Amino acid sequence: MRPVIAVTMGDPAGVGPELCLRLLQLPQVHEICQPIIYGDRALLGRVARQLGWPEPAAEWVRDIPGLDAAAVTPGRIAASCGEASYRYVCHAIEDALAGRVAALCTGPIHKEAWHQAGVPYPGHTELLADMTRSPFTCMMLTSEAITCSLVTGHVGYGEVPRLLSVESILQTIRLTARAMQRLRQREVRLVVCGLNPHAGEHGLFGEQEEERFIAPAVSQAAREGYLVEGPLSPDTAFIRSIRQRTDAYICMYHDQGLIPLKALAFEEAVNVTLGLPIVRTSVDHGTAFDIAWKGMAEVSSLMRAVELAARLAKDRLQEPFLKSEV
Repeated sequence: MRPVIAVTMGDPAGVGPELCLRLLQLPQVHEICQPIIYGDRALLGRVARQLGWPEPAAEWVRDIPGLDAAAVTPGRIAASCGEASYRYVCHAIEDALAGRVAALCTGPIHKEAWHQAGVPYPGHTELLADMTRSPFTCMMLTSEAITCSLVTGHVGYGEVPRLLSVESILQTIRLTARAMQRLRQREVRLVVCGLNPHAGEHGLFGEQEEERFIAPAVSQAAREGYLVEGPLSPDTAFIRSIRQRTDAYICMYHDQGLIPLKALAFEEAVNVTLGLPIVRTSVDHGTAFDIAWKGMAEVSSLMRAVELAARLAKDRLQEPFLKSEV
C-alpha cells in the first residue's frame, strides 16, 4: 500500500507552488506514494495557468483557505504569504500526528515573511518540535555525497557557544548514527567537528568548548559503541580523504554543515528532522524569489525529499531513530 505523504506548498510567492505542480506530474511519485499538496488550490491553479501546465486534480490538494490568491505577487515578501505557509505546515503536522498522513514533506518557506506575519518560530524545525512536544530535535541533511547533522540550528553565531552541551552533542551523535545505520544498513562512521578554528588548538582559541563539551561527548559516544572521531578542525574535516571514510558529520552550527553540503550536493540533499514522533523531510533550498513562477525551478530536491519520506513511512524506520530519548 502506498503511503499518503503531506507535501506543504511553502511560501505562495516562491517556487513552492510550481515545484508542487511539477511533482504531481511525475509518474514515479505516484508509484511510491499518494502525495497530497497542503496549500491553496486557487493559487496553484493561477500558477499552472500562467505556465501553461495542467491544473492539479482536486484529490491531490488539501485546500486550506485564508489566502487571497489573486493578490499574491511572485517574488515579493508578504506577511499574508508567511501566514499562509505557516497554516499549511500546522495542518500537515496535525494530520501526521493524528495518523491521517504517513509522513510530512515541507516546501520552502521565507523566514522574514513568517516574522512579518507574527509567527513565533524561526523555521520549520522549531515549530515541529513545539507542536509534537519533542524535547530534543536536530536537522540532518543527507545526500550520497555528504551528510551533516546540526547541534544548533537557526541562531546567531554569538548564541552558539552557550547552546552547546555534552548532552546536546551526544544526542545529535546518537540520533544521527541510528538514522544512518538504518539508511545505509550497516555500521557507520561519524566525524564530529570542533567549534573553533583548528578545533581550539588545545584551548588557545575560544572558551575551551572542545575540552568542555565536544570531546567528552565524543568519548561517551565511543563508550556506547558508536564509531566516532573528533573533534576535528573544521577547516580540514571536509576534505576528500576524510569524506571518503565518513558517513555523517556532526556540526556545531548551521553554516558549518550547510556550506560544504550545499557546495557538494545542493540539488540532491534532503533535510530530515530527527527526534520527532513523525516523519518529516524537506527540500534543502529556499524560496528562490528571483525565479518564482517562471517554470525554472529544479524539482529534484523535492522529489528526493518525497522519496525519502515515503521510504521512512513505508518501512516504519522512524521508530528506532527519529524519536528522542530525552
